[in-house]
Amino acid sequence: MSKHSELETLFGAIRFFTHLPVPGTLGQEPAALDKAIRYYPAVGLLVGTLAGLAFAVASLFWPKTLAVLAAVVAAVLATGALHEDGWSDMVDGFGGGADRDGVLAIMRDSRIGNFGAVGMILLLLARFCALIEVEMLLVPVALIAGHTVSRLCSAVVFHFLDYARPEGKASPFGDKLGKNDLIFAALTALLPVLLLPPAQSIPALFFAAGATFWLWRLFKRRIGGYTGDCLGAVQQLAEVAFYGGLLCKFS
Repeated sequence: MSKHSELETLFGAIRFFTHLPVPGTLGQEPAALDKAIRYYPAVGLLVGTLAGLAFAVASLFWPKTLAVLAAVVAAVLATGALHEDGWSDMVDGFGGGADRDGVLAIMRDSRIGNFGAVGMILLLLARFCALIEVEMLLVPVALIAGHTVSRLCSAVVFHFLDYARPEGKASPFGDKLGKNDLIFAALTALLPVLLLPPAQSIPALFFAAGATFWLWRLFKRRIGGYTGDCLGAVQQLAEVAFYGGLLCKFS
């Protein structure tokens, strides 16, 4: 792939996964999204950095609680709540659907139900509470690592599961990630983790992997694959699980 097409693919990923401005028409071509998922952790690196900067700036003026809130809001604004929407739709579908068709139908409904509303509140509360407990100086790094690792988890589910809907994918992504694409995504995601103390980062990775595996099994058993909402849900739960793993203390 040429440098030009790689740049197109990167900006295509930014354009698709965020609400951040992209220069000109970069990334608008459908072909730019064929391998955009390989840059999914790179998008997380960008979003996590913005959230970390929001925390650092806010902490100069406000207490830690408000600085964490500013970081969470910054990430939501940067992505347009794309992944939070996927999480709420997934919880609605799997919570209210009696069978495969029911789950898929509920997830397609744009309205949020009881399961989705409660799930969203609990997820945001868990993220907020976990980040408050992270050491002050580590919060920006934790945000960057959490956003990159969780998107790698989502990319792994994308690679190893089939699309669940019979009519084809809602997004123009390719069918699978190649080996080199998966390695590239993994390296992008794991580099920020090296900035965290191993005693904290290793449990965090295990927690994120555990959350991903649980959702992977759930998706495969209930609907036989994934949807776009499922990928957003993986990102959300894996991110919160990563922060929870950072806080684990082993005696």
